[in-house]
Formats: sequence, structure tokens, C-alpha cells
Amino acid sequence: MTDLSKIRNFSIVAHIDHGKSTLADRLIQETGTVKERDMQAQLLDTMDIERERGITIKANTVRIDYNADDGETYVLNLIDTPGHVDFAYEVSRSMRAVEGSLLVVDSSQGVEAQTLANVYQAIEANHEIVPILNKIDLPASEPDRVAEQIEDVIGIDASGAILVSAKTGEGIHETLEAIVKELPAPKGERDAPLKAMLVDSWYDAYLGVIVLVRIIDGVLKKGDRIRMMNTNAVYGVDRIGVFRPQMEPIDELGPGEIGFLTASIKEVRDTRVGDTITSEKKGCEQALPGFKPAQPVVFCGLFPVDNAEFEDLREAIAKLSLNDASFSSEMETSAALGFGFRCGFLGLLHLEVIRDRLEREYDIDLITTAPSVIYHIYQRDGTMIELHNPADMPDMSTVDHLEEPRIKATILVPDEYLGDVLKLCQDRRGIQIDLTYAGSRAMVVYDLPLNEVVFDFYDRLKSVTKGYASFDYTIEAYREDRLVKMSILVNEEPVDALSTMVHADRAEARGRAMVEKLKDLIPRHMFKIPIQAAIGGRVIARETLSAMRKDVTAKCYGGDASRKKKLLEKQKKGKKKMRQFGKVEIPQSAFISALKMDD
Repeated sequence: MTDLSKIRNFSIVAHIDHGKSTLADRLIQETGTVKERDMQAQLLDTMDIERERGITIKANTVRIDYNADDGETYVLNLIDTPGHVDFAYEVSRSMRAVEGSLLVVDSSQGVEAQTLANVYQAIEANHEIVPILNKIDLPASEPDRVAEQIEDVIGIDASGAILVSAKTGEGIHETLEAIVKELPAPKGERDAPLKAMLVDSWYDAYLGVIVLVRIIDGVLKKGDRIRMMNTNAVYGVDRIGVFRPQMEPIDELGPGEIGFLTASIKEVRDTRVGDTITSEKKGCEQALPGFKPAQPVVFCGLFPVDNAEFEDLREAIAKLSLNDASFSSEMETSAALGFGFRCGFLGLLHLEVIRDRLEREYDIDLITTAPSVIYHIYQRDGTMIELHNPADMPDMSTVDHLEEPRIKATILVPDEYLGDVLKLCQDRRGIQIDLTYAGSRAMVVYDLPLNEVVFDFYDRLKSVTKGYASFDYTIEAYREDRLVKMSILVNEEPVDALSTMVHADRAEARGRAMVEKLKDLIPRHMFKIPIQAAIGGRVIARETLSAMRKDVTAKCYGGDASRKKKLLEKQKKGKKKMRQFGKVEIPQSAFISALKMDD
């Protein structure tokens, strides 16, 4: 049993690449939680893809025992959170389970967009915040300027910010002392009925579902019967433990502690994140306020390159969704690509991560269709339907108007690239809301349509600013606009996998770019192939792929010219007939390239 005043629960928040995971490694190393021989970089990032990309995707926890300078031993529960905007819901969940945050800012880069977004989440959760200036070993480090920037932009006192180099280990002892002295201890009643928050859950092949919990009141022991207040399901607890980062079984978890339980739960779906866990007999009266479920914002189709692999893909998606509750999928069929799934993601990075995991962990080659967002279609009879896939667009004569999701984007960018960023946002139908300065960097706030952002906005932003801009967004509302469905026809047959929703003013340019690209991608056939972009019945762009010419007059030597003419006429007739019945083979690679509209 741990005394409440000796527990500190905190998370580490920062922008991407400011050194959260490295700082967590040093804290674990300094306190001797993991033996030196087991130590490795990014210790809490357990997925291969996290290590490869150097990003954190899942928030991970570890329990550390720390002998402080005042002679007392403290229990520190640390949660390392992701920095990328797509995984912001992971951050918001972690915030609710702890009382304080270490705000890590790179002392050479300064405050970035995601730093702001994550700090506001911490302030919203009433956290005590300890600012930490990392990477002071770099020659470009300017701790004084960055501390001033934290005060100007975020508005929290940074005069006592701790100077740290997570790489060399400098300032780590001071960080641990600050956690003990400045962060508050958790509150909770040991004798009250059990009340615990379900922070996260994932599937383990040996133990079933593992549930990460934060105990608010009461005590959780092995063998207890517990009830989930959201689903009313009752389970018997098999084991209880904490992460040091390896699982370590213990007998009980008291108030203020963070640990895990297993209870022979078969599916992750049965454990709703944000649910309240209480005891079956003497339960608590009121549930905790849950989290908003993660809403997918980007949808795309995933199809196996080889249709025989469809069953393998179904199985792989089922297994993946066990561990990632924010990823949704349903079956769909396409005339061009066969059977597949329509999947929902939190953003493009999330889409890439899921696709990479499917290809790598389950060895399936995939085709991804163009990402699209959810549109609201208001019909003339007053009903509203959600459109996930442009190919399902109803007849325009029944549609009154369409609404698309808009986002509020915050972009931090050095002054010299500001013009390029404003032009990029204007080109993407953006409306400027605000422009302020934080030191030598401009902070631009724009209202942008989400469907312009999901394609390649992030890549374009990085390239026009040479990688110096940072970008964060929140979804604001739906707004009406002039949107149309653009179909691509090859040999007068519509190709459903290439249908996209575009703005009426941009349709012609987008259509022309698409047909020109397809002309280069589709191999030539024995007959002429028209490639068209159309809106409804109106063709807005066309390219013609010329036929391969077979020399039928090769066997004619000399003689009358009419013999040649006769052969050519015969060939012409044959080609006409061929075109009538001709099926065009579009290679898989053409789909993949055509859907990359970034140039």
C-alpha cells in the first residue's frame, strides 16, 4: 500500500521530435527502473513502426520508484504521449489519468503548433505544468529566447524552466526533483466504493484483453468482481499489475495508482475507453465523465492487389481493430478493384501507419483509393445522408445542397516563408482568421476545407517552408459549398475507384490533370481509347490514347495500290469492331499513381 502523498502521476507532452521518448528513457535509466543491459533507445515505443519512424503512436506508461533528496521514496507514474496531430485523442485520454505534465520544448526550435495544442489540453485538464527546455547540448540552442517565447505564446511562467539534455543526461536529476516538489499528489478515498477510469485497452494473444486503469477511489484486488458502468458487463479479475515497463504482478491497486488488470475479456470492443470500473456488489453511484470517442475524419478504400487475399485482409483488419479502437472498417466492392474494405482513420498519418502495419505484419499487398472525408448531403425532401465514398453519390436532381467539414488550422512558420504559406492556404480555398507574431515566427490561423488538407497539404506545406513550418488542426463545423462529383471514364466506362469530390471551380483543372496523368499510365491497346473526366453528363476534359499500329501491308510487294487499300480498309473495320467490344486493361500501378495527386 502506497501513501497517497508519495505518488506523482504525470505525462510528458511536446511537439513531434522535441525529445519526449528520449527524456522518458533517461528518467527510467536515472532511477534504475530498468537494468543497464536491458536499456535501449525509445524504450516505451514497442511497435516496430514506432521505432522506424521515430514517432510515438500509442501512449505508454511506466512506474518508477525514486529516492528523493529529502530521503523519502516516491512512486512516479509516467505516461509518454504521442506528439502528432493524428493521435491527439491518445494525449487527451492520458491527460485525464494524471495530475501534472512535463512540457518539453526544443530549446533550438522553440514553441511549435503541436506544443500549443497539447499544452491547451493539459491546461483544460487542470494540470500543474513544469516547463523543460530540452536539447541544450546543441550549438543552436537558445534557452533564454525560448523561455520568453513560452511566456509570450502560451502564457505560463517559464522563469524556473529546467535546462535538460535528454541525450547526455544533463538536468535529469533536477527534473525528478521538480516532479516531486512541484507536481501535486493525487486525491482519493481508500474506504470509498471502487471507482476506476479505463484509460486504454489492447489485446494480448496470451492474456486476452489487458486494461490500463487509473484508480480514483477505493481498492482493486485480485479476485474482485468488477462491473463496467457503460456496458454493465461483469468480470472476475484474474491478475493485477504495474508496468516497470515489463509487466509486474502485484496484489492490489489503491487510490491514485495506475496499473493494469486482466479479467478473461475476449474482445477490446467490450472495454470502452473512458468507461468507469466499479465493484459488482458495492458500486459507486456516479460514473466518471467519459472521453469523447475518437471520430474518424478520413476515409479510404483498402483492396488487396490479389483478390485471392481478401480473406487474409479481412482477418488482418479484424486483428488490427482489436488494438486500435479508433480505426473503423466496413466491406465494400468496386467494379475495378474487386472486394475490399472502406476504412475510417483519424488522419493521413494514421492511414499510413495502418496501411504499413497491414502490409508488414500480415504480408498483404494493398491498393489504397483516394482519401475522402464525410460529406453531408441534404436532399430535396429534407433528409440528410452522410457520404463516405464519392462513388455512392445520389442523383444530383434529388440533392438540395452539400456540406463539407471545415477545420481551423494553426500554422507556425518563420517569417521568410510566410508569403508561400498564405498562397498555399488561399489556393486550398482557405479563409484567413488571424495572423500574429511570436518572436521571429508568424502564427497563422486559417479556416480550411478538410478535403483539401487530406490529400497532400502537409507535404506541400513542408516543401514550401523547407520543413520549418508546424501544423495543427481541429475540426470546426460543416459548411455548404459548391461541390461536385467528378467521374473518370476510360473507353466510355466509368472507373468507380477514381471518382472524387471536387469544388466546382477547381473541377476542370483537377480533371485535366487526372486525364493527362492516366494517358501516360495506361498502356496502349490495338484500338483508340478515349479517357474523359465528367461531371454528371458533361465531359470537362478528354485525352485520347492512340492505337498501336500493326503493319498489315507488310506482305504486299509491288502490284496494284488497291490491294493495299483493301487490306487497310479491312483493318479499319476490325479495329472498329474491336473498339466496340474492347475491354481496357488498367494496371494496378496506374491506380496507385493516378490517386497521388500531389504534383
